[in-house]
Amino acid sequence: MEYVQYLIIIIILLIIALAITRTKKKDFRLEANKLINYLGGASNIIGYEFNKSRFIVNVHDVTKVNKDGIQKLGARGIVEIENQLKIILGENAKQFEKYMKDLK
Repeated sequence: MEYVQYLIIIIILLIIALAITRTKKKDFRLEANKLINYLGGASNIIGYEFNKSRFIVNVHDVTKVNKDGIQKLGARGIVEIENQLKIILGENAKQFEKYMKDLK
């Protein structure tokens, strides 16, 4: 009878652990949508490319870009040169690349 109680406790702890990991896991589709919005919308984006951990994007109007919002998404840095932004996304860059292709 004791073993059954321990088994039930272990199962409950596993369910709680799974729920916690699912809530911490980023939804990159949602994050990619936010990134597009922070870049001034899809109509503001001329072109983009991913290079390892960096996201390089050319925009029509840099003043429409919300750099603080991009930082909150987890960008480690943003370099602005004229109408081009180099955004350092780190290891998440590949996930963003996958979903950006689907959304744009």
